[in-house]
Amino acid sequence: MTNTPDPTPVLQALIRCPSVTPLEAGVLDYMEGLMVPAGFTASRMPFSEDGTADVDNLFLRIGSNGPHFCFAGHVDVVPPGADELWSHPPFAADIHDGVVYGRGACDMKGSVAAFCAAAIGFASDHADNLPGSVSMLITGDEEGIAINGTVKMLAELKRRNEVPDVCLVGEPTCPGTLGDTLKIGRRGSIHFEVTWTGIQGHSAYPHKALNPITPLARLIDRVASRELDKGNAHFGPSTLAVTNFDTGNPANNVIPATANARFNIRYNTEHTADSLKDWVALECETVKQVFGGTYAIAIVEGADAFMTEPGSFVDCMAKAVAAETGIVPKLDTGGGTSDARFVKDYCPVVEFGPSNATIHQANECIKVKELEALTRVYRRMLDDWFAGAHG
Repeated sequence: MTNTPDPTPVLQALIRCPSVTPLEAGVLDYMEGLMVPAGFTASRMPFSEDGTADVDNLFLRIGSNGPHFCFAGHVDVVPPGADELWSHPPFAADIHDGVVYGRGACDMKGSVAAFCAAAIGFASDHADNLPGSVSMLITGDEEGIAINGTVKMLAELKRRNEVPDVCLVGEPTCPGTLGDTLKIGRRGSIHFEVTWTGIQGHSAYPHKALNPITPLARLIDRVASRELDKGNAHFGPSTLAVTNFDTGNPANNVIPATANARFNIRYNTEHTADSLKDWVALECETVKQVFGGTYAIAIVEGADAFMTEPGSFVDCMAKAVAAETGIVPKLDTGGGTSDARFVKDYCPVVEFGPSNATIHQANECIKVKELEALTRVYRRMLDDWFAGAHG
């Protein structure tokens, strides 16, 4: 690892680009200027779609042959909020007592800086005999609606016959200490909105109305009290959270014509989006048979549940983490969604990154020593995987 550069000034430069989704703000220009002199080819991948903001993305690669290892991540960040909440300006990248402060420090410009340093060092040390290809898939659309970023980049890479063999996403995975968690999958997410329609009427004459609140309340009780499953070897039980119940009715003496409820299901591999749709539809129909009225269901599918089965790739990544941190990582599938949900359709994918204690908060930060250790982990992942631990 003799030629691995210091990731800290790289992170500072990335933070100083205020790339709040979907703004590029110079961050991809900086990365291109850093990586191209190190031998990487750069492809800018701007994408557009009606009704969405244009997003610029960047694909970097060194080597043209397999095997092909890809680092994937995002350089867009959430808004910093009020400046007075920060002890250091959110885009100044100040270092105080060995800690780098700034929006994106750990979600996930810290990981991207470590990607850059590890990849440059690996390429330099293998300049005469690169054992394959190393790439970086960098999007500006992860914190947004994720339409013009990773999903379209992967489709383009497939068209160009550049799909990687494996991928490491640098999301901040560790709830406590660097090394404690390696994510090998994610729960699925699906949103339901049910609108029940009855007959409006006077509350003094309920027999002349059909109150939609009654069947909708029964439906919510049924779905919220249902044990969806008990989990499995790699996932905890699926969960359902009711997020809204509303009639839009300001009057105390009027039975409304409609009532609306929303709920979100985070599900494991015991279910699919289709099986959950069928279940909710059956519950609605069961309630309708008792209470009457009509209903409409609107559905937004956020992500499918998936898991990269433990095997040579997962073992290699976990051993690299343990070797550099002294911690055997927990193989985890919890949390929200990430762009790994798109990558899994193309190649095996795992996620590993720094502590997530301050993500999306004021005073987001990462310790310099943690950033340096993260770089060593990523470098070892490259060394070990290309050495043959990938099988």
